[in-house]
Amino acid sequence: MRYFLGFLSTVLFLNCSSLDKNLSPFNKLEIETLVADSHVNIRALELTQKNVVAVSSLGDVYRYNLEKQSLVKSRFSKDTFNIRSIALVDGVLFSLSIGNPAVLYRDSVLVYFEKHPSVFYDSIDFWNSQEGIAMGDPTDGCISILITRDAGRQWSKIPCSQLPKTVEGEAAFAASDSNISIFGDKVWLASGGAVSRILYSEDKGVTWRIFNTPIVQGSQTTGIYSIDFYDEKNGIAVGGDYTNPKANFNTVVKTTDGVQTWQPIQGLNVPSYRICVQFIPNSKAMGMVALGFQGIDYSADAGKRWKHLSDQGYYTIRFLNDSVAFAAGSGRISKLSFK
Repeated sequence: MRYFLGFLSTVLFLNCSSLDKNLSPFNKLEIETLVADSHVNIRALELTQKNVVAVSSLGDVYRYNLEKQSLVKSRFSKDTFNIRSIALVDGVLFSLSIGNPAVLYRDSVLVYFEKHPSVFYDSIDFWNSQEGIAMGDPTDGCISILITRDAGRQWSKIPCSQLPKTVEGEAAFAASDSNISIFGDKVWLASGGAVSRILYSEDKGVTWRIFNTPIVQGSQTTGIYSIDFYDEKNGIAVGGDYTNPKANFNTVVKTTDGVQTWQPIQGLNVPSYRICVQFIPNSKAMGMVALGFQGIDYSADAGKRWKHLSDQGYYTIRFLNDSVAFAAGSGRISKLSFK
């Protein structure tokens, strides 16, 4: 059956005897499958208090109502584009494609179009209802950055003369729609490849600086795949090497000063290649979850120790609150309950 909606639940009990009580307040992880479709490939997911919204690579829009536990599936465009990034702002859905040409939709209205042999957008996010940002691979010697100041009706590309230059082989990854992290007026963008750095703006994209990181890097498949900030000081980034997914050397890095210094995490059971990371709300920057196609990992002490919670693979995750998250990937959208 290609497509179904239901309550297929898997309860994964953790071995508490091998887990320090100070490490994790969670004793089990419950995974409830909301959508299963063999043709679904979802790397972009957003939440409101009432809805889970996800867009597949083919442009199928899934809206799951949390109160009614009902699903509406639609399509925002008759054309087929590879959608890997979305943003949901005041009920308006923004969908951004990868590849050439690049298209950005505001609901069903095309608001940005770019044609270039190297165009490839990776992520989109908003500071508020009026101001947003999207990032992508370099086309002219700098990371591609789009800015809107009018609720996403018009987007402009920042010229490279106003941005730090990239080095040969530096780009970004469209793996989980989490290359961008925003807190207040600040924004952090993660690059990867030959070098993996953080582009940083403290004034909503007006001025920019760039900082090195110690994450594994040096080839097209290495670097940061995901970044998240709990507040203006505490940030976490995960990645690795897609071609060597078992290696866990310098795959997780963090900062406690906002951006200037990044330290590799060399703790207990540090995850290997992961493509999405999120801080757990209300955890005081101590709790975090990282995932990828190799499963789900959790730390309760800012990354010093990790627990592998599940072998089920996902591409992206977003938290509804401090114990419930939603994840999407190849073939499914799921509710994750940490208990």
